[in-house]
Amino acid sequence: MIQRIQTVFLALGAITSFGLFGTDAAETEVAVPGSEVFADAQYDVYDSLLLTGGVLAAGLLLFIAIFLFTNRRLQVVLCNVALIITLAYAAYGGVLWYTDSAAAQSQVDFGALLPILTMLFAALAARYVRKDEKLVRSADRLR
Repeated sequence: MIQRIQTVFLALGAITSFGLFGTDAAETEVAVPGSEVFADAQYDVYDSLLLTGGVLAAGLLLFIAIFLFTNRRLQVVLCNVALIITLAYAAYGGVLWYTDSAAAQSQVDFGALLPILTMLFAALAARYVRKDEKLVRSADRLR
């Protein structure tokens, strides 16, 4: 299980997804009282229930896919679903951030990069799972 490269990509995808719970995507110098997102001067996944649920769902799907190494087709499906969920919550988070009244005063933080890394690792994992499946099928034909 651990010697396969897709396992590493799945683990990195889960780590980067769960890493959003500890980092901010953006922050302002001071709290903005009228702002929906920057009321506490930080924009993180806790500002919206949809963001929290999306991050949790994508991270759990990638983590569960690690242990489904015997069912490669399901691994690919879980990677693709996690990729779509990550894209959806990243887009929703971007819209939420862009439409906020304090968006002009905010500065981007490291957490804004983590959804991009999660999508990259999920796509790479799906690619290598497909390659592994293709290799197993070709080996089965030789027997």
